[in-house]
Amino acid sequence: MLQEINDDNFEKLISESEKPVLVDFWAPWCAPCRALSVLLEEVFSEFHTKVSIFKLNVDNNPKTSDKHGIRSIPTMIFFKNGEKKDIHIGILSKEDIRKKLDALVIS
Repeated sequence: MLQEINDDNFEKLISESEKPVLVDFWAPWCAPCRALSVLLEEVFSEFHTKVSIFKLNVDNNPKTSDKHGIRSIPTMIFFKNGEKKDIHIGILSKEDIRKKLDALVIS
């Protein structure tokens, strides 16, 4: 299961992670977000040793959502060494998520 993060622990988890990080900005009322969540759970089972994947509920965490300019959900932000490396708004296929994570791990 993917770990929920929040305004209080976001910066610490991202900056201190030794692995690349994918953060899924979502909300429970968002149908595409729920669909993406299923894909991310499947991808996480394959990548959990190489990448951290977190979920951040935008309704409950406006500070972090605003800081990262989240205006549409789902939005995925990819971080490495605490720095934003990529962003994608909307759903990606499982294969495309894998490709982005592979590129993040290799870079």
